Amino acid sequence: MTNRILIIDDDIELCSLVKKCVSQVNLETDMAYNGQTGLLQVMNEKDSYSLIILDVMLPNMDGFQVLSEIRKYSNVPVLMLTAKGSEPDKVTGLSLGADDYLTKPFSINELIARVQSLIRRYTTFNQGGSVSILTFKGMVIDKEIRTVQVEDKLIDLTGKEFDLLVFLASNKGRVFTKKQIYTQVWKDDYAFDDNNVMSFISKLRKKIESNSEQPFYILTVHGVGYRFNKEA
Repeated sequence: MTNRILIIDDDIELCSLVKKCVSQVNLETDMAYNGQTGLLQVMNEKDSYSLIILDVMLPNMDGFQVLSEIRKYSNVPVLMLTAKGSEPDKVTGLSLGADDYLTKPFSINELIARVQSLIRRYTTFNQGGSVSILTFKGMVIDKEIRTVQVEDKLIDLTGKEFDLLVFLASNKGRVFTKKQIYTQVWKDDYAFDDNNVMSFISKLRKKIESNSEQPFYILTVHGVGYRFNKEA
């Protein structure tokens, strides 16, 4: 199967280079040279893209604005590119729903590796229940019979704790805000921050982590939210 990606970047030479390189790993590429055009392509194509590569520094409509609009109706993975390496830019992008961040200049090999990882994760997640066993370092989650074992010990989780763990583990490495976690796990509108997600994260850590104060599985991304350790 050939996956399609969209590059939104005003650097025409960079777009051409990326397109040439990713074609070697069976990826078709569309290109847009400004935010408005890119957003229009995403809206028109809907579910046709497996990944969007989005530059932050775009004319008129910057990458953060484009990302914010995309996230209103699509969960397609977004890899953000920027010439800035500052922490605030990364926090802003991740809090708006970016899946990964790459600072220019970057190596093509690193770009391809991240692109393939994001597409693979997205494809697996959207296959729904096709993968019933999730295996990590010291942990096995069986989604079908709803059990969790850590270091061969069966862990007693509530229904919502299990759902929360499965959601994060199924999106290994991806950062989620509390709002994103609440709407996906609780299946309800997130009207305000009532610390419900933080409370469940804390309870879950105490059950699955060997040291809940220095967790290995569920990590805090300060100023953004939480992610399941991609090294697990």
